[in-house]
Amino acid sequence: MMIIYFWAFVVGGLICVIGQLLMDVFKMTPAHALSILVVAGAILAGFGVYDNLIDFAGAGATVPIMSFGNALVDGAMTEAEQYGIIGVITGMFEVTSAGISAAIVFGFLGAVLFKPKG
Repeated sequence: MMIIYFWAFVVGGLICVIGQLLMDVFKMTPAHALSILVVAGAILAGFGVYDNLIDFAGAGATVPIMSFGNALVDGAMTEAEQYGIIGVITGMFEVTSAGISAAIVFGFLGAVLFKPKG
């Protein structure tokens, strides 16, 4: 059982290290690093590799930002099988809408409840 936690920690940590290296070594902005990680997750999902990583590392692969790219591709592929080309667009929004909605709501609540430093 403990080995699951170990691999989740290692894989999640490596994903974070890659993001940090993109910012420190390649002098990318956080937005660029996040975009690269999302696209990398989408590409790995497109080749069917990211699901194997999730099976291996569990939360170490589902929590970092690469999982968002995976969710976009998985949703698009699932809906495309049912509804064709229009399913590609609706599938991405359907799968990721809960996370995006939560980010908007909690961001708004944070802005209302706390005074920003200017």
